[in-house]
This record gives sequence, structure tokens and C-alpha cells, in this order.
Amino acid sequence: MKGIILAGGSGTRMYPMTRVYSKQLVTIYDKPLVYYPLSILMLAGITEILIISNEETIPFYKKLFANGSQIGLKIEYAVQPAPNGIAESFIIGEKFIGREPVSLILGDNIFYGKLDFFYEAVEKLNSKSSKAGAIIFAYQVNDPERYGIVEFNNDGKAISIEEKPKTPRSNFAVPGLYVYDNKVVEISKKLNPSSRNELEITDVNRTYLERGELFVEKIGRGVAWLDTGTPESLLKASNFFGIIEDRQGFKVACIEEIAYQKGFINKDQFISLINSIPKSLYRDYLEKILAE
Repeated sequence: MKGIILAGGSGTRMYPMTRVYSKQLVTIYDKPLVYYPLSILMLAGITEILIISNEETIPFYKKLFANGSQIGLKIEYAVQPAPNGIAESFIIGEKFIGREPVSLILGDNIFYGKLDFFYEAVEKLNSKSSKAGAIIFAYQVNDPERYGIVEFNNDGKAISIEEKPKTPRSNFAVPGLYVYDNKVVEISKKLNPSSRNELEITDVNRTYLERGELFVEKIGRGVAWLDTGTPESLLKASNFFGIIEDRQGFKVACIEEIAYQKGFINKDQFISLINSIPKSLYRDYLEKILAE
């Protein structure tokens, strides 16, 4: 399975932080925001990843990750010239996706906790016996009118999906994490722009729904889905992870540690990676992991 991180957008609510680069490079505690969605894909075993952003920001991502080989990944980059909608990712990434299924995560989405719901979805669509289709996720919220909302039955099959409904049919929001079979590319190509002049991911999901191929995995109570759309929410997310890391002694979204623990790189490569990092608390942590 291929992975896509959509890390663009104008980030107007974050001005002036986003005057120079996209908000996915803003710091959450001790690392750039983009580390968090990248770590989610890595933990699911996805090693081929396309990062999509605007032309001005791509050089920053290349400086952060290069081609990804140092952490056992194959990272490519593509430009989305304007914020034309989430579904445009699959058109931009058509060559990268090839004939494989694909998982898309928005670059400002953070999940923390037991992520089996995602790992199992990836495994299902990767399986040769898979009936394919699309899997989206459902997270219970108190203010459903602010989100894309999905209604589904006890078998996990979607019944309806609406974008910011005035009268929601459920309290389950659809976060920015999706798993699709290869048909998503052709579906996206056939979409018409919405009233916002964007190719909407909701319309992609609705197409799968109409085909009877949209399935829903409910996210359990032990998972935090954090908003990072405002300066206040960024501060809350930073404080959240600062407390967790301080109490537990483990780092969250440490991509070097994940690469080593998942076997993407061996011990010698991990040592070489550590040696390339300047003296810092981050390096101290990786050295502790090596010594364990």
C-alpha cells in the first residue's frame, strides 16, 4: 500500500505563523507537526510515501526527510499549485499510486492511542482476498455540525455521509485519514468541483457509498484525535504531548525510533542515523533507545 500526506493549504487561521511555510511545519512540542501523520503511516507498515504541498514549502520537507532512505522509507514529493481540494491528491499522485491501494492522511491530523482501527483497515485492503472498496473512520464528537458526518449500520457499512450538516444524522465525524482501493484515482478524475471550486473528499466517499463499497471503522474511546487548526489548539496539542513524554519517558512520533523498531533500518543504520544528529535532547533519547 502507498501512503500520501497532504501537507498544503493556506493556513490562514494560523497567520502570521504560516506566512513563510505551511502549518504542517509548525512545532508540536519538540518536532514539526508533519512528523505525527508520517509516524501513523510508518506504524502501519507503509514505507512508500508521497508528500504533497505547495511549491514554496516542498524544499523544507526535502530538507527534513530527503528521500527517506535514512529511515527506511521511499519518500517522493509533488506540488499542489493551489488548494483545489483533498481529492485532487489522488490525481496528482496517480503515477505514484500506480495499481496499488492507498492511504491518505491530512498533514494536520494527529491521532494518539491504540491505532489498531487503522492498521486493520490497511491490512484488509492490502489482502489479496480483499473485496476492496474504501474504509473511512468514525470519531464521536459533541459538535457534529462542524464536521463531515457519517451514519453507518452495525455491520460497519456506511448509510449516509454529509458535510457539516445542519441536522446531523449521527455524532460520528470523519477525520482526515482514509484508506482506498485503486479505483479512487478514476473516481477523483470524474468529480466535478464543488461550490468552493474544490474536489471534495466527501464526494469521493459518496461515490463509494453509492456503489455499496464504503465501510466504516469506529475509533474507540482510547484514541485522541487532536485538532491543530488554530494557535490555541496547537498550544493544547503541544502541552498534551509534552505531558505524555515527560510522564512516560517515551517520545511520540519519533520517526527514527519507529524506523528502528519496525525493522525498516538495522542497528548499524540506526547508529549511523544517531551520529548524524547534533548533540541534543533528541539525540540523547535515541541513544537511550539504542542502549535498551
